[in-house]
Amino acid sequence: MPTFQTSDGLSLYFEDTGGDGPVVLCLAGLTRNSTDFDYALPALTNARVIRLDYRGRGKSDWAEDFMTYNVDREARDALELLDHLGLAQAAILGTSRGGLIAMHLGQIAPDRLSGVCFNDVGPVIETSGLEIILVFIGRNPIWKTMDEAAEAFGTRIMGFDGVPASRWREEVEKHFIETPDGLAINYDPKLRNATLATFDPRAEQPDLWPLFDALKDLPLAVIRGANSDILSAETYAEMQERGPILAAEIPNRGHVPFLDEPDAVAILRDWIAQLEPRP
Repeated sequence: MPTFQTSDGLSLYFEDTGGDGPVVLCLAGLTRNSTDFDYALPALTNARVIRLDYRGRGKSDWAEDFMTYNVDREARDALELLDHLGLAQAAILGTSRGGLIAMHLGQIAPDRLSGVCFNDVGPVIETSGLEIILVFIGRNPIWKTMDEAAEAFGTRIMGFDGVPASRWREEVEKHFIETPDGLAINYDPKLRNATLATFDPRAEQPDLWPLFDALKDLPLAVIRGANSDILSAETYAEMQERGPILAAEIPNRGHVPFLDEPDAVAILRDWIAQLEPRP
């Protein structure tokens, strides 16, 4: 199993397709892991794709200090992975939390970025969507079996019309594990503690537009679920106004698109074509 050790001693899991194409580092959502990008891989065949499980998620170690589950430390983990692989730069395909990490990397290590594709995230995060996430983060689901969870996903997750039951079954298998007591999350529950300690949805959120604007000289792309409650239509439009940026809005998708939708695939391929090949 490919892993590397962080500067504070954790073993983090990653996957690397190798090859000579432009390097794309895939960074997943807050509670999710590298399997988020399984559906996107066919659109990324012209790139060297690296996928990381954040600390406390997927197959990576859990941290004793749960307060290291933060954007700054996770960004530094990404840089340490690039160092481990001997890579000077990478483009970031960032889903939700991954897009925030990409903007932070643009602040602390701009020379390490060669491009950014935002998947349903931008400089303004909608509070209504975040409040829903905070209800569930770090808590085991009520369902006892994968079948129960898949059925619930198909009927309760709003904004995803026309998704086959088989896809929801794949999704729950990516993010839950079966135990004698029912299903459990496959990440450190203390991610909840870290998130609640650093984020108050009622407080004024930091202005991230300067971080986004700092990326303007890089190849940029944004993919939005048309029904997203995290990336609003207004923020999506302003990202394009501040462009240049490739953009696609995916119908019948909320937060987040799977990245195998035809319009998402087209954007990913166009974005990769703009990236510089690895020297």
